[in-house]
Amino acid sequence: MTVTPLRERKAYQALERHHGEIARHHLRKLFGEDPGRGERLTAEAVGIYLDYSKNRITDETVRLLLELAVESDVAGRRDDMFAGKHINVSEDRAVLHVALRMPRGTSLVVGGVDVVNEVNDVLDAMYVFAERVRSGEWKGATGKPIRNIINIGIGGSDLGPVMAYEALRHYSRRDLTFRFVSNVDSTDFVEATRDLAAEETLFIISSKTFGTLETLTNATSARHWVVEQLGDESAVAKHFVAVSTNAERVSQFGIDTANMFGFWDWVGGRYSMDSAIGLSTLLAIGPDGFRELLAGFHDMDEHFRTAPLERNLPVLMGLLAVWYGDFFGAQTAGVMPYDQYLKRFPAYLQQLTMESNGKHVTLEGAHVDYQTGAVYWGEPGTNGQHSFYQLIHQGTKLIPVDLIGFGQSLNPLGDHHDILTSNVFAQAQALAFGKTEEEVRAEGTPEHVVPHRVMEGNRPTNVLLAQVLTPRLLGSLIALYEHNVFTQGTIWNIDSFDQWGVELGKVMAKEIVPELASESEPPLGHDSSTNALIRRYRALKDHKTVGD
Repeated sequence: MTVTPLRERKAYQALERHHGEIARHHLRKLFGEDPGRGERLTAEAVGIYLDYSKNRITDETVRLLLELAVESDVAGRRDDMFAGKHINVSEDRAVLHVALRMPRGTSLVVGGVDVVNEVNDVLDAMYVFAERVRSGEWKGATGKPIRNIINIGIGGSDLGPVMAYEALRHYSRRDLTFRFVSNVDSTDFVEATRDLAAEETLFIISSKTFGTLETLTNATSARHWVVEQLGDESAVAKHFVAVSTNAERVSQFGIDTANMFGFWDWVGGRYSMDSAIGLSTLLAIGPDGFRELLAGFHDMDEHFRTAPLERNLPVLMGLLAVWYGDFFGAQTAGVMPYDQYLKRFPAYLQQLTMESNGKHVTLEGAHVDYQTGAVYWGEPGTNGQHSFYQLIHQGTKLIPVDLIGFGQSLNPLGDHHDILTSNVFAQAQALAFGKTEEEVRAEGTPEHVVPHRVMEGNRPTNVLLAQVLTPRLLGSLIALYEHNVFTQGTIWNIDSFDQWGVELGKVMAKEIVPELASESEPPLGHDSSTNALIRRYRALKDHKTVGD
C-alpha cells in the first residue's frame, strides 16, 4: 500500500483543524462537560488497565486519531510484520521479535524456514544449560559450582537483561549473584569483579557478531582475569559462554561453540531480551519463570494483532504520543513506574523508543517535515516527585507522562503500598486539574505568594494499572511499549527497526583509538577541535604539561 505523506493525509489535516479548536480547552472543562469520561476513556487487556481520560482529547479527537491510524495503514503494516515481510527497508530484513515468543506448535515460515522451530531449538538448549548451572551440575575449572554470573554486552545486549533482572529480582535465585558490565570504562568491569572469585564466576558474552568493540574489550579483560586467577587458558571454556552468531570468533576466543546460543538478523538488539540475549534472565528466574515471561509477551502480541484499533492498548498509546508530539509540540515523554523493581524500566525504554523512532527520513528516504520520536525518560515514584515533578507541574514545557501502578506489592509492609499508590492517583489528578488562584486564596495564602502556588494543571497522563508485577505481566508491559513504538513509527512512515546513527560514532572511534595509543603523535587529519582534544588527551595521559 502506498502511504500518502503525513501532512497530506485527510485525517492529519482534520486533526490540525481540531487541535486549533480544542488546544486551549482545560481538562477541568472537559471533565466538567463530560463527567463520565473517566469510565469511558479506558481500555483493558491481558491484565493491564489503561485510563487515558486525563489526556487533552475528546471523543472527536479519538475518532480522528483512529482515522489517522487507518489512513496510515497501521493494521496492514502490523500484519506485514507478523507475516515476516521485510518491513525493515534500509536493511532489507524481516522484523520478527514476535516470533521469539510464539508458543511451541505454532508455525511462521519465512524464506522457507520455520523460524518458530528454530527459536524453540535455541530455547531448549538454554533451558538445559540453565538447569545445569542452577543445579550445580555445571562446574568451573576447579570443580566448584557457579555462584556468580556476569553478563557482558552493550545496548540491547545489556539494557534488556539488566532491566529484566531488576524487575524480576523477587523471583530470582538469591544464592546466585548477577552483575552486568557494558561500559568500556574499565571501572565498570573492575567494580563488577572486585569481590568475586573467578573459580565461581561465569561470564555470558553477548554480541551478535562477536566483534562489538566495547563488548570484546570487556570480554578480553574478563578472559585475562580468569586466566590470571586460575592459571590455565583451558579454564576459559568452563567460565565463558556466548550469545552470538559468529562461531569462528567465539571459538577463537576459547569458548566451546557447544555453549554458544544463537539468534538471528531479524532480531534487533533493542527487541532481543526475550531471545538468547535473555540468558542471564533465564538463569536468574529459571525456565518456568522465563516461559511465563515469553507468554506475557505473546499475550500482548495477540492483543495488538487482533484487537480493534479503538480498544487496542498499544495503538491508543501510540496515537496519543503522535497527538502530543506533532500537534502540541511536546519534545519529551515521561514514564514513571510506581514499583521499585521497575527502576531500570525507563532506561530500557529510552533505547527502545529513541533508537527506534529517532529518524529524520521516511521509508522512501525523504526528509520528514514533522516531529518524530520524543525523548523518553523517567524514574520510579515516589523518588521523582521529590526531584523533577516540579517542572512537570509548573514548568513551561508540556510533558505527557505514563504512571504505572500495581494493586499489590510483592513486599507488603504496613501501609507502604497504599501510600505509594495514593501518589499515582494524586499525581494524575494534580497534573490534570492543578490548583486555581481562587483555591490558593481560599487557603489563606498571602496575595504576593498566590502566583507562586498556582498550578495550571492541564498536564496529560496515562495511568496503567495491573494487579502485581510477575514475569508474565512484565512481558506484556514490554510488548505494550514495543507495539506503541511500532504504531508511532507507522504513522510517521519511518523505519523503526534500523539504527544507522549508532554506527557513525563507532566507526570514528575506531579511527581515533590508535591515535590515542601510539607512542608518538601520528599525523592528525581531523577538524581543529578534534585534533586539539586528541593532543590534550595525550598530554594528560602522559602526565605532561599541556604545551610542553
